[in-house]
Amino acid sequence: MADTEAPSISVIIPTLNASGLLDTIVKAIRGQLMAVCEIIVIDSASEDNSAAKAAELGCKVIKIDRKVFNHGSTRNVAAAEASGDVIIFMTQDAVPADNRLTQELIAPLRDPQTAASYARQIPAADASPVEKFSRQFNYPAVPALKSLELLRKLGIKTFFFSNVCSAIKREVFVESGGFNSVIMNEDMMFSSRLILSGYKTAYCPGAVVIHSHNYSFMKQFKRNFDIGVSLNEGRLLKYASPAGEGLRYLRQGAAMLLKEGNLYWLIYFIVDACFRYAGYAMGIRYNTLPKQFRRWMSAHPFYFS
Repeated sequence: MADTEAPSISVIIPTLNASGLLDTIVKAIRGQLMAVCEIIVIDSASEDNSAAKAAELGCKVIKIDRKVFNHGSTRNVAAAEASGDVIIFMTQDAVPADNRLTQELIAPLRDPQTAASYARQIPAADASPVEKFSRQFNYPAVPALKSLELLRKLGIKTFFFSNVCSAIKREVFVESGGFNSVIMNEDMMFSSRLILSGYKTAYCPGAVVIHSHNYSFMKQFKRNFDIGVSLNEGRLLKYASPAGEGLRYLRQGAAMLLKEGNLYWLIYFIVDACFRYAGYAMGIRYNTLPKQFRRWMSAHPFYFS
């Protein structure tokens, strides 16, 4: 990608029962100042009319059986059909906050050593105080360019990356073999491989999507169990431990809610953090658990079939 060139952009969106969401996200993508050449929707046998709706909106549609869905390999299938110089990966519930998303995401990729970038996520209007803090903690207003040289300083955060909204040079994506076939964190696994091989990744707070979830305690447990599984399988823990980042999250979140004087949400935050940690702690030890326990603890039980 030379400085004078305007790269072609393919957008990939995995969907499941997303019919009610597609209008908003597709129109927002089509309204970007830096235009995209195609939107590829890969649909996991939705029970609504997601595939038909995507086709009606002018997207290229790939249909797969829900049983074969995988966060990594499913995106690889769609990426193999992409023609753009850059592939932007999004989720069905991430809505561009304005019309500058694509140009902000693409800007850092003009550096030959920067292979990928990811956007800032801001909470939706209905997000709980705990979820609002989580978005602020993980997606601050300060940009970052991450490389192997920063591993000692940033720890596990060096590899942090999010396919909720990310941009990756297609040439590098293909050369790197795409995403791993993992239960979760395919984005972080890919980012770690890039950084360990000498590339850089960029966090672009000027590229903004609206995306948040008010998960229950048990949902947080299951999600963090899967995160622990993926970190174990990806062997990232030999490079950096997430323990320090977890303590920083707990201290800053508790301090913020205490300052606001909201006792209910302070207690909720602490309980939520306990469920997250318990799930993660079990996840990194998943291979010591019977298969039926793994299935019960996971948000993706089919992974252990």
